[in-house]
Amino acid sequence: MKHGRLYRLGMAIAALSVLFGLVACSAEPKPEGLVVHASEKPREQVDAAASPHLAALVEGNNTFAYALYQTLRTDADNLLVSPYSISLALAMTYAGARGETERQMAETLHFLPQTELHPAFNALEQDLAQASGQDEAFELHIVNATWGQHGYKFLESYLDTLAQYYGAGMRSLDFAREPEQSRQVINDWASDETQERIVDLLPPGSIQQATTLVLANAIYFKAGWAEPFIEDGTAEESFYLLDGTAVPVPLMRGMMDIRYVQGTGYQALELPYNGDRMAMLVLLPDESQFEAFASTLDSTTVSAVIDGLQPAHFSVRLPKFGYESELELAQVLIAMGMPAAFSGADFSGMGGTKELVIDEVYHKTFIAVDEQGTEAAGATAVVMKRLGMPPEVRVDRPFIYAIRDTETGSILFVGQVLDPR
Repeated sequence: MKHGRLYRLGMAIAALSVLFGLVACSAEPKPEGLVVHASEKPREQVDAAASPHLAALVEGNNTFAYALYQTLRTDADNLLVSPYSISLALAMTYAGARGETERQMAETLHFLPQTELHPAFNALEQDLAQASGQDEAFELHIVNATWGQHGYKFLESYLDTLAQYYGAGMRSLDFAREPEQSRQVINDWASDETQERIVDLLPPGSIQQATTLVLANAIYFKAGWAEPFIEDGTAEESFYLLDGTAVPVPLMRGMMDIRYVQGTGYQALELPYNGDRMAMLVLLPDESQFEAFASTLDSTTVSAVIDGLQPAHFSVRLPKFGYESELELAQVLIAMGMPAAFSGADFSGMGGTKELVIDEVYHKTFIAVDEQGTEAAGATAVVMKRLGMPPEVRVDRPFIYAIRDTETGSILFVGQVLDPR
């Protein structure tokens, strides 16, 4: 039935956003800000095919991706994350973790040991960069960057790791004295690197006096469909929400060669982009089975679905859609098993002391899907602060004040400020 098919398509959209993996190629960050201390180590050039730990890295990243999806999915309507961006930003953070902090991060993020993880990430990025260079049909872009508090001493070994495996030089910002200017520098960087799709990655108040280090990753992806949908075939039709309510949405239409499988409780289709290396995987639970199906998703389940895909020729109807997502991941990551990174942390591999902790992990994403293809972007920023710094009180809203004699308690003046201009 037409309605049943559209309903099941509707049920897939929330899962679609997470199951579509964003990947990208490597590029050096733009030279905004001063370099705190440039590592003398160049970016390591490797042959991805010869990397002994690349497959294990991808398996671990995918395992984390679906664990994150399971943690987030019940608290969201439309959802979009770039687990690759999150893993990459936290991998640069993990490089400075030691002891229990390191163990918890490895277990939660499904990271390899330090000596294996960073070279493997480097190999993966270079493999993606090569794919982008060989086929101009799609655009893949990834960039890493770090900013440190001016005057703070980071260990040579930590700076070397960032340079060798992530292409990230350390820039200097004065978070303590210029928090708003510093926030704007980082936000401008994220916007520039994502074709202005990620705006205000760091929200107001995210940079404070105690902020010492920000580690960021940005991803931009744009590709046309290998077989575009019919331009004038899009029409308003019913889309069935989880509660069965029908709402009108533009449904695209196309006759195309895809890969398809029908399994117990679901259908799955893979729509290739130009060049055939990138594809969108759509998982379509049976009618009224979205929760039952979504709750079983993990890396093993999805791998089995992908293995079952077979070439097929179909008339495909897919909603034309686009939206943005914004998340703060600290409490999510704590709940997933790495509380030590946020309290009582050991990041002594960064500066030689245990005074740094993760303050918050900010993540923003964007996606637009139309008849021609897909544009998507994501950015992640790990904001780290120093313990032992005095807490900050920001008098940045209307307030009441009094001038008083502290000996007798006499109030000499009382007033309020609604607009200090």
